[in-house]
Amino acid sequence: MQYKNTLEFAKELDQKDELAFYRNQFYIPKDKAGNNWLYFTGNSLGLQPKKAKEYIDIELKDWAEKGVEGHFDGQNPWVTYPESLSPMMAKVVGAKPSEVIIMDTLTANLHFLMVSFYRPTKKRYKILIESDAFPSDRYAVQSQLKFHGYSEEDLIYWSPPKGKDLLEMDDLEKILAAQGNQIALVLIGGVNYYTGQRFDFKKIAELGHAKGCVVGIDLAHGVGNIKANLHDSGVDFAAWCTYKYLNSGPGSLSGIFVHEKHSYNTSLPRFAGWWNHNKDTRFNMRLPFDVMSGAEGWQLSNPPILAMAPIKASLEMFEEVGMEALREKSIKLTGFMEYLFQELGSEAVSIITPKNPEERGCQLSIQVKKATKSLHQKLMDKHVITDWREPNVIRCAPTPMYNTYQDVYNMVLILKDILKDY
Repeated sequence: MQYKNTLEFAKELDQKDELAFYRNQFYIPKDKAGNNWLYFTGNSLGLQPKKAKEYIDIELKDWAEKGVEGHFDGQNPWVTYPESLSPMMAKVVGAKPSEVIIMDTLTANLHFLMVSFYRPTKKRYKILIESDAFPSDRYAVQSQLKFHGYSEEDLIYWSPPKGKDLLEMDDLEKILAAQGNQIALVLIGGVNYYTGQRFDFKKIAELGHAKGCVVGIDLAHGVGNIKANLHDSGVDFAAWCTYKYLNSGPGSLSGIFVHEKHSYNTSLPRFAGWWNHNKDTRFNMRLPFDVMSGAEGWQLSNPPILAMAPIKASLEMFEEVGMEALREKSIKLTGFMEYLFQELGSEAVSIITPKNPEERGCQLSIQVKKATKSLHQKLMDKHVITDWREPNVIRCAPTPMYNTYQDVYNMVLILKDILKDY
């Protein structure tokens, strides 16, 4: 697409946008005068769907009027609420419904999955992650190593070449060729939180499996943002939060994926609770543990329904739109932002996110020369919400479900004006 650096062009793109309707299905933050903020942090916390309150109120009403009977006799029976969301969730991540379930929170789920998939032996015990993984992933695998009697020295980092920001697959291949026989688990962030780089899950799975490693993906910055195709990729497991691009609310629940090649292996070690016990006899209470098949077999506790209701509200929109249409708009929207940033000149900003749309989602990480965190505050003062990362990077995520081309144009225009002082 040939872009133009004009407000008229941005308005023209918005008029042609077939997904423009969905912006009105969200609450947009406003300033004190009632004007919309320019919101570009869906990669940290998605906006609130207007139906979220309505869906929570339905469950509050059932709780008020039916009490415990809401488990079986509510408008959305609580006992089957998680599995009712699985078909919609599966379409978002490219999986079979039996391979996914929404439960608990992200880092907790990574630990639950590592109970099954990090099985160190005397010869194979190391873990490989990307060098700039999200801190909680690093903390989680460090603690797993320590729990099993190993040290942080047994954590292997896939790092960019010297002087570069992006990871290269050749380097991963070299690490696995040299140390793969000692690596038990490869755990990679599907889209890197800092650079916005998206990785080839299928290639990573092929490389890891060729050396006998288990391969997992933290999809926190990818779910609802890229076409993950988890089933076809062949990765063993994945986990993600739902409060970023899936708009489920601060600190909300997580989803997991367990590939069907594992999800029916009931002999896999795992933690147990009453919610991964056979649902047909779950309430008998006197029978020995009988683990469920599929991803549901990794659940532990009964689901927090009030937290699941906003997820339902959001997933219904994803069901209507489809990931194909969202990606199509995302590529155009992010491409427009990229074009406008480049118009500012390389002496002012540089984009560290890959240029190839297949190697990124909707996030662009902008390195602003000579900037300090004061730049972020100046953007906030102009009612532009982005995310600052040290030492001089602004993460911007034009989210296709609710951001517009005019949002993008106005944001870059404001940044251009601020940069005159740098």
